Amino acid sequence: MKLGILVPLTRHATPEFIYTLGTTAEQLGFDSLWVGEHVVMPDNTDSEYVLNEDGKMESELPEDNIELDTFTSLAYLAAITSKIRLGAGVIVLPQRNPVYTAKEAGNVDWLSNGRLVLGVGLGWLAEEFQAVGAPFGQRGARSRSYIEVIKRLWCDDISEYHDEFYDLNPIRFYPKPVQTPHPPIIFAGNSKPSFKRVADQCQGWFGIGATPEQLAPQIKDLEDALEESQRPRKDIYVYASPYGIEYDHEMIRQYKELGVDELVLIHFATQVDEMESMLKDRAGKYLDFVRSL
Repeated sequence: MKLGILVPLTRHATPEFIYTLGTTAEQLGFDSLWVGEHVVMPDNTDSEYVLNEDGKMESELPEDNIELDTFTSLAYLAAITSKIRLGAGVIVLPQRNPVYTAKEAGNVDWLSNGRLVLGVGLGWLAEEFQAVGAPFGQRGARSRSYIEVIKRLWCDDISEYHDEFYDLNPIRFYPKPVQTPHPPIIFAGNSKPSFKRVADQCQGWFGIGATPEQLAPQIKDLEDALEESQRPRKDIYVYASPYGIEYDHEMIRQYKELGVDELVLIHFATQVDEMESMLKDRAGKYLDFVRSL
């Protein structure tokens, strides 16, 4: 089992903060380092945050939930690290242009010499979609389309794709990612259509905010979708994050027993010293234990 870390890069994430985060996480031996995405945040919203029971995000201040740009941050991290995997965790794919997303993500894989993991999700914040001029409806179908566009650009010498959501006429794209056939695409979502999407299109699944007891039926749904699509379970790399959950060694052991390949710890920090101390604490308590499982 492997261990990754995600520290949201909010307005407190200065260049010094990100430099220390990247170099320290790699020196301590974390397997992956993840960067999230929220382009904007409304002062008032009718959208419910699905990971918290009260439907609200962690901070009462909207500006504390806005994150630095995902791919430029990952490119910066690529330049100051050499081994740690770099995860986009997760981008809101249906509110993005898929060609630009393929370019930005492919660029990170190119500049990092093949270390990108592309995590994608449907999004939940209607006001964010409105701000970027993207339709909120049919997010699942649109994501399926955009994943195919990205794959064609990454994999084909001359790329072309057509459906009701996107027309990509024959076009050339460069640079191609270093990883072949392409960087792994990891989908975050626990609905049955999401698992179908994983089985049909992706190389991994990201379960966020679920205890082992909650995760067990989700993994069963994933396995059912894989069986229907005639893909073996070993094809899919499973990430899990105990976001918002008090975890310990026994809980981590239970994640492993369920078939989780990598645990991603999500912790907030606003100061360099606070972040560095948290990384050292998590590494000291859990890195050796996780790798022993």
